[in-house]
Amino acid sequence: MVTTTKPVEYGAASIQVLEGLEAVRRRPGMYIGSTDQRGLHHLVREIVDNSVDEALGGHCDTIVTTIGADNVITVVDNGRGIPVDKHQKANKSALEVIMTVLHAGGKFGGGGYKVSGGLHGVGASVVNALSEWCQVEVRRSGKVYRQDYKRGKPVAAVKAVGTCGPEEHGTTTRFFADTDIFVAGHDYDFTWLSQWFRETAYLTKGLKLTLIDERIDQEVTFFFEGGIVSFVRHLNRNRNAVHEKPFYVQREMPTCLVEVALQYNDSYGESTHTFANNISTIDGGTHLSGFKSALTRTINDYGKKNGLLKPDESLSGEDVREGLTAIVSVKLAEPQFEGQTKGKLGNAEVAGAVQTAVNDGLNAFLEETPQAARRIIEKCLNASRAREAARKARELVQRKGGLESFSLPGKLADCTERDPARAELYIVEGDSAGGTAKQGRDRRFQAILPLRGKILNVERARLDKMLQNNEIRTLITALGTSVGDQFDPSRLRYHRVIVMTDADHDGAHIRTLILTFFFRHMEQLILDGRIFIAQPPLYRVKAGKEERWVYTEEQRLAAQSELGDRSEVQRYKGLGEMNASQLWETTMDPANRTLMQVNVEDSVGADETFDMLMGSAVPPRKKFIQTHAREVVDIDL
Repeated sequence: MVTTTKPVEYGAASIQVLEGLEAVRRRPGMYIGSTDQRGLHHLVREIVDNSVDEALGGHCDTIVTTIGADNVITVVDNGRGIPVDKHQKANKSALEVIMTVLHAGGKFGGGGYKVSGGLHGVGASVVNALSEWCQVEVRRSGKVYRQDYKRGKPVAAVKAVGTCGPEEHGTTTRFFADTDIFVAGHDYDFTWLSQWFRETAYLTKGLKLTLIDERIDQEVTFFFEGGIVSFVRHLNRNRNAVHEKPFYVQREMPTCLVEVALQYNDSYGESTHTFANNISTIDGGTHLSGFKSALTRTINDYGKKNGLLKPDESLSGEDVREGLTAIVSVKLAEPQFEGQTKGKLGNAEVAGAVQTAVNDGLNAFLEETPQAARRIIEKCLNASRAREAARKARELVQRKGGLESFSLPGKLADCTERDPARAELYIVEGDSAGGTAKQGRDRRFQAILPLRGKILNVERARLDKMLQNNEIRTLITALGTSVGDQFDPSRLRYHRVIVMTDADHDGAHIRTLILTFFFRHMEQLILDGRIFIAQPPLYRVKAGKEERWVYTEEQRLAAQSELGDRSEVQRYKGLGEMNASQLWETTMDPANRTLMQVNVEDSVGADETFDMLMGSAVPPRKKFIQTHAREVVDIDL
């Protein structure tokens, strides 16, 4: 069942009006981030989140979302139904206020909702403003009410259009995103949306979420009575668990509801994901701090009390989190998110609440399952021994002040710029491409680091083994940040780190290995927007003195058509096939180049993808290849 809270009055008086809606259509990016596919997905999330808020309050257990063949989105829930009675201050129906006034909703103040995922409360009105048309039907108090809107403005007043049974209640929202606002060529992605629906269902125990896509005749339903325990099992499905039964605690504290589930596995990485009111807090926050503190203290206390650790022996936070998969979820009435991205929870009182809940719950779990406790502590002790070995290895690559040229003979071709904000590092594949890049670069601000062959797959290696790898040590030293518990992103020597590999299968593999290293050991650099992928051209199309550099098959066909039958096509399989001036012109010159910034929108999805592609389990990787093989156009001939 969905967690219930004490009944709270939800009528027109619960709705507070803060400001108007005029600027949304003029500056949509301020409200939904972008007007591409991510923006379209944001519209869906805003409406579904409103229904999830009803579930968090204990008033809804079913949400059905449909992507129509005509791209109309329909969201149906069985919540209480948006209030339709007259709002005294606005002198109009509360439904119209919610749909047409920015920052109007039951999420502000002390009434209406106990918990809510939408901090800014702009959801429904922004979706309405950015839709060519929108329609809302409310089933409430035995009647069906409806109001239609065109580009954010009501077509007519709210009116009763029918009746329903006294037990029927809920809201149906339909909208069609405005094609004058959203970038052409972008569409709703069923795979991305279904992943988000799955995550939301895990975090809202007992909520049934259905996604229907009429365009491709697909339907998925997610319902997890196990909640975040099921989430942890799902994340560990391709890993070998150290203990069979996951730890789980749910505690209603004075300031918030705390839910934590965790299970150790035999991998060497950590997969801890945090949420506040179902919003992924990718940058952590006070709930993560409280969890880490409690985990380290409880395992150390139990180990010493039961003779598994020596009196003078202590496990570090890094030791107790190796091989850990954990979900930390808190629900609170007034979450304080730092930044518009809602990436970090700032409520100070949450840290103590999570710490208390985990301390008490985990201690009881260890006492009740001594065999699991012993295995967990053995895993942590092995991590501690490896950490000590890694510390000794790390001393060889520890950055001390500036990086002198003799530190990396024959490897790093550094730039003369010493301000990291103005410097960039190209990580290139092999000495051949490295030589061309060194000749073509602007040595004032561009450094070149050639890596020999394929670097170590860090997904399957512990830190001490990783630091024995020459190419990994070279990369860490060049970046200057160190790794592990010594990692310090403020010491990064280049604020743009650009991965530049060949446009073939080997190049893609090397790029994936490098990105795996960054995600597992320097994720903060990705979150800070420091990691990029160079986009070298695939072809040069030439006719006489005129030539075109093209980056896709479609561009090649278009260029050949434009330049005529006499055009010649050269396929660039490797960076070494271009001379220095060509490489500069196409891939390194800031005025002409195209860089793809690496970012993590979905930390859980990224974690799962790296585990599947680079982990030790073969069947899921084989299934992925078989599923997506038809999508690959092989032009590497």
